[in-house]
Amino acid sequence: MNRVYIADIPNHIGETVKVQGFVENFRNSKAMAFIVLKDITGKLQITIEKEAHPALGTQIEPLTADSVLTVTGRVIENEYVKLGGIELLPDTLCIESLADALPIVRKEIPATKKKKALERSGIDQRIDYRWIDLRTDENQLMFKVQTTLVQAMREFLTDRSFIEIHSPKLIGTASESGSDVFEVRYFDRSAYLAQSPQFYKQMAMAAGFEKIFEVGPVFRAEKSFTSKHATEFTGFDLEFSYIDSFRDVMKLEEEMLRAGLQAVYEKYGAQIEALFGTPLTVPRTPFPVVSLQDLYKGLEEEFGYTVEESEKGDLTTDAERLSYEWTKKHFGHEFLFVTDFSAEKRAFYHMRDDSGIPQGYDLIWKGVEITTGAQREHRYDRLKAQADEKGLTEDVKFYLAFFKYGCPPHGGFGLGIDRLTMLLLNLHIKEAAFIFRGPNRLNP
Repeated sequence: MNRVYIADIPNHIGETVKVQGFVENFRNSKAMAFIVLKDITGKLQITIEKEAHPALGTQIEPLTADSVLTVTGRVIENEYVKLGGIELLPDTLCIESLADALPIVRKEIPATKKKKALERSGIDQRIDYRWIDLRTDENQLMFKVQTTLVQAMREFLTDRSFIEIHSPKLIGTASESGSDVFEVRYFDRSAYLAQSPQFYKQMAMAAGFEKIFEVGPVFRAEKSFTSKHATEFTGFDLEFSYIDSFRDVMKLEEEMLRAGLQAVYEKYGAQIEALFGTPLTVPRTPFPVVSLQDLYKGLEEEFGYTVEESEKGDLTTDAERLSYEWTKKHFGHEFLFVTDFSAEKRAFYHMRDDSGIPQGYDLIWKGVEITTGAQREHRYDRLKAQADEKGLTEDVKFYLAFFKYGCPPHGGFGLGIDRLTMLLLNLHIKEAAFIFRGPNRLNP
């Protein structure tokens, strides 16, 4: 007999079906037993009348929460059943795996007359047993949401003739800046884990691919202990050619994010609000844009926030955070493009205008930076001069070669999927990653 997913059970009233899943709840009394069985699509009540099925009553005696069952039986309607007014009356039951007592408390359990309240285990303890923690409704919804978001953004790009590539993650020289990379042994020499597919995205532009994107792992050797940093995460990067300005890149990004969030809203908006208490807002376009200097001026006027002149070429973490309230007040928006950073604070490959201002931006969502995007410098002589300026010429010699034999004007950006998920659901980065990696975390 083929398995039926619980979400499809309403289509099988009066039929005998096979269901499989984890035991979420189990109540065993003298005459009756009730099992709430959960699979990835939903939950179903299994009702056992012991007098009618004494063998089943004996079989379930050792049953524990989170054990795995295969059950066959007849599906009937019962208006007294809280789970959709449907239950399954079993004929056979097989305990596929009997679970030990769980080592973590996944959710806070309120006190009853007979039992004390149980506090939820800390996030680090829950990560130690991540596979158990991931069984919750919230965590499983989170990855359904993430799947829909990435799929919608992929479709947005493929509908516009973008090509998906997969660049190497083992590289021969430290990428971009020469810092914050993991060095690994590669046979008789050193190699590095790529902190970005940036150079290879641009190589694809020099190859005439014109429009590309990549979804893949990114590695950052940063000892950052914050709610938004990780040493490994999934990046969503893209690059495209024949742009007139970095504003073309901004336009593509805002439209892609709107499409992705619209798809999530349509499929899971109600569930997100019910489980996470977070209403999902689909952003309107265009997103608001402000220069870095005007943002600092606005933050000083609104919040009295000031920074040293030496810091005004970049966006501080506190300025990012405060920008959310400022953006909501002045634009009624969650997103904000910030432009006109100092050349000293931007990567050497960002194009600069005649006055030396990098032609790029940061995108802030809910007070957190999610993107650095830019038009790239595609002219070999200028690119080499900017690499010389930062003392990187030897480190990026292989990259500079991409531009010696013709390369169109181009630009792009990168997003962290885990950070997007974190902000969408108002979580800590440790909770938004399938398995978090940080300076002190290499397991499980």
